[in-house]
Amino acid sequence: MKRREFLKKSAVAGVAGAAAVTLAKPAISQGRKEMIIVSTWPRDFPGLGLSAQRLAARIPVLTDGRIQVKYFASGERVGAFDSFDEVASGNSQAYIGADYYWKGKHPGWAYFTAVPFGFAYAEMDAWMKYGGGQQLHDELAAGFGLKGFPCGNTGCQMGGWFNKEINSAADFKGLKMRIPGLGGDVLAKLGASTVSLPGSQIYENLVSGSIQATEWVGPYNDYFMKFYEAAKYYYYPGMHEPASQLHMGMNKKWWDSLSKTDQAIIEAACAEENSHQMAETNANNGTYLNKLINDHGVKVRAFNDDVYDAFGKAAEEVFAEVQAHSPLAKKIHDSFLTSRADLGRWMILADSGYINQRNRVLGIKV
Repeated sequence: MKRREFLKKSAVAGVAGAAAVTLAKPAISQGRKEMIIVSTWPRDFPGLGLSAQRLAARIPVLTDGRIQVKYFASGERVGAFDSFDEVASGNSQAYIGADYYWKGKHPGWAYFTAVPFGFAYAEMDAWMKYGGGQQLHDELAAGFGLKGFPCGNTGCQMGGWFNKEINSAADFKGLKMRIPGLGGDVLAKLGASTVSLPGSQIYENLVSGSIQATEWVGPYNDYFMKFYEAAKYYYYPGMHEPASQLHMGMNKKWWDSLSKTDQAIIEAACAEENSHQMAETNANNGTYLNKLINDHGVKVRAFNDDVYDAFGKAAEEVFAEVQAHSPLAKKIHDSFLTSRADLGRWMILADSGYINQRNRVLGIKV
């Protein structure tokens, strides 16, 4: 082959090769999906924040880079309570948070985080997977252009931090307390003035006296919030959140655009983190409870039976209002009631019965 002809053919081949490389980049980019995740939790916050970050980091790994995640903690892109609208509008693709924050949009959302006298963790897990809970969540979420999965749980929460002892239901009258969800509605029935504040604003309001009490999670998460600097009475158990389930809520149009494989991966990643966070919380709560008591003089108190009975009466009033909201709200509540009764009977014989007897025999106490 003559040199001139070789160079000519090489030049053509080179241009073709360059074009192939140039075209390949957009093709690869088109095969990837951007996933902007906004969270209701502060960055690097032990428990809740780290759980959300762990899930966000897991998705690109499991999808082999097909889904590229950009994670924003509370306040970095939008405020904690703006996460729902941010995702429903399509500005971001997903949120990680507690769905009871959205009860103002529909009271049914509360059931998928926690409601007064609701499910313990094992019961919630059973309802979501085998009692129709996930299907009801899908129905509710679809009405807002969303699709979601459980992605965390903090188990049974403490009843809250108070700057005074709670000896009767009357002690809630006039009390200013941060408590979201239907639990806040219950205390409002008892005369409390309740507010829903994002985590980043609770401490300053408690220290300043703008609120006199707050609930958050449990010893592990609460320790790092330093509530003990403003309130020494730490009550249990929390009737308002017996198992606080968290969700990843995704824009449904974005979700529907994913392959079946990537949908399955995201669902599996959420299930993995759901179990992981519950284990992390349980593993740390006992240790940090000891720190609160021994290092910071926190006084752990139990709500007495009279207070709990008042909670129960007020909860029934709240549930009646929820059922009257809409057919879907009643449908969710009816499913909840059926599963709570069936699961509750079994728990008496199983987990609750065993743990109570084990702790009695071994002398395990608070």
